[in-house]
Amino acid sequence: MMNLSKKKEIADAMHEKFSKAELIIVTDYKGLDVVTMNDLRRKLRAENVEYRVVKNSLLVRASEGTDAGMIKEFFKGPTAVALSYEDPVAPAKVLTDFIKTNDKVEIKAGAMKGRMLDVNAIKALSALPSHEILLSQFLSVMNAVPTSLVRALSDMPRQLLNVLNAIKEQKEAA
Repeated sequence: MMNLSKKKEIADAMHEKFSKAELIIVTDYKGLDVVTMNDLRRKLRAENVEYRVVKNSLLVRASEGTDAGMIKEFFKGPTAVALSYEDPVAPAKVLTDFIKTNDKVEIKAGAMKGRMLDVNAIKALSALPSHEILLSQFLSVMNAVPTSLVRALSDMPRQLLNVLNAIKEQKEAA
């Protein structure tokens, strides 16, 4: 049994984590064995996502004043929390992919930037490309604009020359 100071310490640490997190996903892990749970944790850790199992009463206390406060009604039963501090797409992707092969994990809800996310919203989030891919796509679009402009501008003198040659040939023929 934990003493009061240890509980307060855990609640304060979780409050800080909830405050910093870009995305919080609450899952139910009932029936998951240790090996499978460690596999899920490893996959999430590879994406810089923290996956914590904490007593529900401590999660409720820690969630006050954070985005997690709007999903505290989901802190019931066996609860684990996935916290992403960088890429909000990564935990959604890992969890939805993991659920395809393991039906013992269930997504309950999530919170992101002041908005509550239901299971469908989290699945939709998982379908988005990662942050790095979005950045590279944006950069390629930004790079394409000046390249196209230079191509169009360099094409103008050639087209003018073609028109002048056509006029010259027409006058020579006449």
